Amino acid sequence: MQYFLTFLEGFISFISPCMLPMLPIYISYFAAGADKKYKTFVRAISFVLGFTTVFTLLGLFAGTLGSLLVRYETVLNIICGVIVIIFGLSYMEVIHLPFLKGINSGVKVKGVFSAFLFGVVYSISHTPCVGAFLGAALSQATSAGKSLEGMLLLLVYSLGLGIPFILSALLIDQLQKAFAVVKKHHRVINIVCGIFLIVVGLMMAFGLMHKFIALFE
Repeated sequence: MQYFLTFLEGFISFISPCMLPMLPIYISYFAAGADKKYKTFVRAISFVLGFTTVFTLLGLFAGTLGSLLVRYETVLNIICGVIVIIFGLSYMEVIHLPFLKGINSGVKVKGVFSAFLFGVVYSISHTPCVGAFLGAALSQATSAGKSLEGMLLLLVYSLGLGIPFILSALLIDQLQKAFAVVKKHHRVINIVCGIFLIVVGLMMAFGLMHKFIALFE
């Protein structure tokens, strides 16, 4: 169940109203100079592999850190839970965290390697929408306290973000109406996303996450 929640965090990162309007721009990077659609598809996969590599390594580090602090599990859960709650409040614009804002990458995608590099830069700079949910996934990885589990959690998060990204590279024209709907209702979606993060944060802080996951095992 924890992996499902993490996958959901990745997917919500993708459908966030500040991410979707940027999607056609990203896709145009992959399509530039690509005379066939499969080249755009391959570049999109390479881009996803780029940020997946970085996110997975971050998950490995977070899980290792958590394993070193396992004796302080209760305190660690509270700290990680509070961090996730703060991210949720930021997403609802109750508080403002400027460091979650992304930066322009300046990368020009001309092939598979440059698409991979673009994915790496994307992961390091973050986007306004990925920052909060990535932080939540990393907090879960730290709370898990296992290196392998931390790595797998961030791999699942990357799949939640990356799979719809790859599909969108193939169906960008057909999805324009869906993008418009999300953009129109961005405030409501942001509130729902923020509430989701706050609930996850509260469960982590009060030590309820493992009990909740156990219900589905």
